[in-house]
Amino acid sequence: MDTKSWIENRIKQDEIDKYLENGEDFINTEEIESVLAGAEGKEPEPARVREIIAKSLNVENLTPQETAELLNVTDPDMLAEMQEAALKVKKKVYDNRIVTFAPLYMSNLCVNNCSYCGFRTENEQSSRRALSMEEVKKEAEVLAGKIGHKRLIVVYGEHPSTDVDYVADTINTVYSAKMPTKKGYGSIRRVNVNMAPIQIDELKYLRDVGIGTYQVFQETYHKPTYAKVHPANTIKGNYRWRLYCMHRALEAGVDDVGIGALFGLYDDWKFEVMGLLYHSIELEDKFGIGPHTISFPRIEPAVNTPYVSQCKGVSNDDFERLVTVVRLAVPHTGLIITCREDSEFKDKCLSYGCTQTDASSQIGIGGYAELAESAQEEIRQQFVLGDTRSLDTMIGDYAEKGMITSFCTAGYRCGRTGKCIMNLLKSGEEGKFCKLNAVITFREWLDDFAGERTKQLGEKVIQKEIREIKEQSPEKVYQQFMSNYERTLNGERDIYF
Repeated sequence: MDTKSWIENRIKQDEIDKYLENGEDFINTEEIESVLAGAEGKEPEPARVREIIAKSLNVENLTPQETAELLNVTDPDMLAEMQEAALKVKKKVYDNRIVTFAPLYMSNLCVNNCSYCGFRTENEQSSRRALSMEEVKKEAEVLAGKIGHKRLIVVYGEHPSTDVDYVADTINTVYSAKMPTKKGYGSIRRVNVNMAPIQIDELKYLRDVGIGTYQVFQETYHKPTYAKVHPANTIKGNYRWRLYCMHRALEAGVDDVGIGALFGLYDDWKFEVMGLLYHSIELEDKFGIGPHTISFPRIEPAVNTPYVSQCKGVSNDDFERLVTVVRLAVPHTGLIITCREDSEFKDKCLSYGCTQTDASSQIGIGGYAELAESAQEEIRQQFVLGDTRSLDTMIGDYAEKGMITSFCTAGYRCGRTGKCIMNLLKSGEEGKFCKLNAVITFREWLDDFAGERTKQLGEKVIQKEIREIKEQSPEKVYQQFMSNYERTLNGERDIYF
């Protein structure tokens, strides 16, 4: 099939229409603007803010009205209270764990022409490439055997050369990589996918291959802006095909989905927060499960993308507010902040709201095997990174602040996914499993990959965590944990509850 025919057959209109209600989708621009306008300029009373916060602390989703009220808080003291509450919510649901991953870009071939993206089809300055399976294997071996990652987010452009069969082959290749380390072996145990919206039968195929979270960002929920930056004659120009991709994924039996918006693409960041909330509410209403993760990258410069300079962007102050509000509005959901942000600011957001981030990231095609650590080569990247720390350095920095980096992927292999994981997160029960597995996997990583500074700092965190586990767990659980811990110390790998 030639490229033109492939493009023409990508969108199945019936896989949009079946989810509409009276021909309308769930993002009502006028309604969102009305809710925001109703709160605009009306600083909520402290008692009202605390009433809303109390709901978040009980791990209950906020309504659009409540979220709009929090978005309108400007009083520094109340903003500080909101951040403090966001940290309490995060600790209640996730304890003090930080989950790390790495992006692995498989291809930058793309048929779309998004005005803000370095991969757009008309960008002749972009160096185009799709990794071969041998190249994928080399990338996975560096990530798993030298750096020590256990989970990846694999990224693809939308192109017939990188269709669902290519995606399946690359995922299988990543899972097959296994490398010796100082004491054990390294392998990738969770492959999440960031790719274009696909059809239900294709999603079932990837589900059977063993994908982790299926992640697609709407980019912007604001329909006029979406139409402006995504040409109508492209696949991505169809707003609803993208909007309903998570409906198709959940119908296909994919356990976990991740949503996101590219902040700064539309001038009103508050509208995008509301779009993410409406999307989360819609998925819970229709499928009984909200997004496993929410991402909120800020737009960044890319080679030969002049449109980016026209974007207003989102200030650091406003970005902190949106992270705080999203954490309070959807308290059980994992929040991802990426290496688009510089290290200092990113760590600040992790300290009170976010739960996942990438490290040692190379977003140039083939970058892990071919480029020096922390090097960037703009002509093969989608955008420019702000945080180029190694995973070892980042883990040491977090350990110094008392945070433990978790490499646990147990829940996905024990059935703690989908509705099950959401219920466990809301009740606080999942945190108990995760704390045990976080310590075991951190022990494993320290022994196999850590530099001297990181290992010394990490040992202090581990001892603190073990003391807490002993204090908080039944004796039987503690004894089983210590047995697993000792086995890990002795070189066994991938032991989990």
